[in-house]
Amino acid sequence: MEKSVLDALLVPLACPQKVSADEWRALFQAFQGDVKELIFERARKTALHSFGNRIYLRALIEISSYCRNNCRYCGLRSANPLAVRYRLCKDEILGCCDRAADAGFNTFVLQGGEDPLQGDEWLADVVASIKQRYPDKAVTLSVGERTLHGYELLRNTGADRFLLRHETADAWHYSHLHPERMSLENRMRCLYDLKRLGYQVGAGMMIGSPGQEVEHLVKDLMFLDELQPHMIGVGPFIPAKGTPFANEPAGSVDDTLVVIALLRLRFPNALIPATTALATLCSDGTERAVLAGANVVMPNVTPPAVRNKYAIYDNKKSWGSESVEQLAMLSDKLDKMGYVIDFGRGDYDEGG
Repeated sequence: MEKSVLDALLVPLACPQKVSADEWRALFQAFQGDVKELIFERARKTALHSFGNRIYLRALIEISSYCRNNCRYCGLRSANPLAVRYRLCKDEILGCCDRAADAGFNTFVLQGGEDPLQGDEWLADVVASIKQRYPDKAVTLSVGERTLHGYELLRNTGADRFLLRHETADAWHYSHLHPERMSLENRMRCLYDLKRLGYQVGAGMMIGSPGQEVEHLVKDLMFLDELQPHMIGVGPFIPAKGTPFANEPAGSVDDTLVVIALLRLRFPNALIPATTALATLCSDGTERAVLAGANVVMPNVTPPAVRNKYAIYDNKKSWGSESVEQLAMLSDKLDKMGYVIDFGRGDYDEGG
């Protein structure tokens, strides 16, 4: 494909009006062979224009492997007999924050299943304690669906950001991935509630999840265009033992990178992570994501004794350059690519 043709296809991504379904379809159909490298180059230049050569770091603390939900793709699903359960107490979480702060982090990401024993009041107390100890650092939560009251309570006690992947914007596909008690309507309600409450909000989806078709991705991108999230997380689907999708193939690394690049072009100022799932499927997944427009990495700070128990999918990486113990390795990798680690909060800025 000639560059002029590709440029014409990419024009809608830089326009203020919504991108149409036909325009998204045309983009997906165009990405074959060398065209992928061209769009990665465009996305990389866009990220460099918005953020320079900085890659923001967030400290990931996985607070519980218990979950009340039974999502068909997740290794933490409540019915998984192979899942090994743990939950961190408040003092253990604060200890993780201390370790992260000592390493230089200015953002703590508390991630976990929807643990019935880590309810709104309990979590609000943890957030308040973190903010009392570290008032200038950002607290990001990734703890699933909550009520409006719950989100409001957590926001009022100091939570700055909330990550809640929508996973798919197609109702049939959502029901294929989730149990009957969960609904796309409620997931969307949660995301819009979070935005109204003033959180910096993250959404996103898996690439190559069972049943996913191009039309579903088109709906995902149109939904993100409507939501205008501050953060967008996408990673390839990876099967997990003990789930209905245990024998399904993993999603494509290349397809995931193309979606990251499209998202960077459409959302030039968004915070887009190089996900652990990419690093799990591909030894240089982090580097390739950065070269496709990603600008966030989340090293794992979960206590070593339980880190392997947070098995949302098989063989999840959490000990190499994806960990707090190997920050020097991550820094060296990025340095060789011309990028530098930025420990700043990296708050979303509409102006870049």
